[in-house]
Amino acid sequence: MSSGFTDEGLAALDRALNEHVARGAVPGLVALVARAGQVHVCAAGHKALGDSEPIGRDAIFRIASVTKPVVGAAAMLLIEEGAMTLADPVERWLPELADRRVLRSYGADLSDTVPAARPITVEDALSFRLGFGCIFTPESLPVVQEEAKLRLNTLGPPWPPTPLTPDEWIAALGSLPLLDQPGELWRYGTGATVTGILIERVTGAPLAEVLRTRVFQPLGMTDTAFFVPRAKLGRFTSMYAPSEGAGMYGAAPGDGAELARVDAPDGWYSAPPALPDGAASLVSTVDDLWAFAAMLAADGGSLLSPESVRSMRGDRTTARDHTEMPWFFGDKAGWGLMMSVPRSGATPPSGAPKDGRPYGYGWNGGSGTAWNTDPATGLTGILLTQRMMTSPEPPEVMRDFWSAAYAAIA
Repeated sequence: MSSGFTDEGLAALDRALNEHVARGAVPGLVALVARAGQVHVCAAGHKALGDSEPIGRDAIFRIASVTKPVVGAAAMLLIEEGAMTLADPVERWLPELADRRVLRSYGADLSDTVPAARPITVEDALSFRLGFGCIFTPESLPVVQEEAKLRLNTLGPPWPPTPLTPDEWIAALGSLPLLDQPGELWRYGTGATVTGILIERVTGAPLAEVLRTRVFQPLGMTDTAFFVPRAKLGRFTSMYAPSEGAGMYGAAPGDGAELARVDAPDGWYSAPPALPDGAASLVSTVDDLWAFAAMLAADGGSLLSPESVRSMRGDRTTARDHTEMPWFFGDKAGWGLMMSVPRSGATPPSGAPKDGRPYGYGWNGGSGTAWNTDPATGLTGILLTQRMMTSPEPPEVMRDFWSAAYAAIA
């Protein structure tokens, strides 16, 4: 028996993950669990349906929204250096977002607005309280229709990627009214894209360069980027969606199969994107993400200050946020800066999470990826799959992963 996990528990974890691959629920996956100095990795399946070669630990995945915390760390570096503060209005660098107007109601015409009570701040962007983001309604609202015409990709899935450049994207967002007053309500997504563009404007450098020199190189994240170069395409996985929902991504349903391919290795991520999106555009490997997670678990290590990590991990949600968007949070989660965190006042649960949402900080990606660190148990888990999520609820493979990971704790 090791200090971190039991041998029997790790064997059960591997069996549970391999079962999902064996029955075709996911083509392949790579998972990592770490605790008390012990790191265990499971690789199962293949990089694509029909492949004969087993997937490797070094396989590259589209990590989707797990991008957000990584970009958040870069923003905190700039705050540490005094290049900006959380209280600064973003219009100092993003004049496109000055003099905001706010819709009188969500279904109002775009001209039916009131003035914003105050400017959008850097903290509003990082905490997703800037007044714009996902809105869940079956109605075809004017603001949703216009956002789709502008191709912002911020109120829906980020695939296919937007053709807009960062300057074009922020100008298009600035042409729309806000949904809520700044600071009033948590709304998912848009703040991360704004944060990425903000980092570019503050530094005067492309976001990809800032991340590479300031985050990836110091942490040894050699395979994390906004695209996969030709020399690494052999390690890049294909991305799939359930066949019944593949049409919304422009993919054809599979030939009687459960999954349809949405993107191939030589597809969207084989060249630099027009918009390096701070919300969802990175690719990475399990070991690169473990380097990032280990840095945060060490209170910033040699990259960030403990104060920055505490700020990222501080819950900024309100009772109204949880009432209006419970599917994002569950009972124990809140939102800090660019990632999910324990809800203020929540006590760590005993045992495995019953709803598939582990206690701690991290986030999931819509491409079927997850990372979480539980400070109560010291458990870090990372799961990378190729099957896209179809709702904010964790899919079965994620629920089984977390149940087995907690059960494996020594």
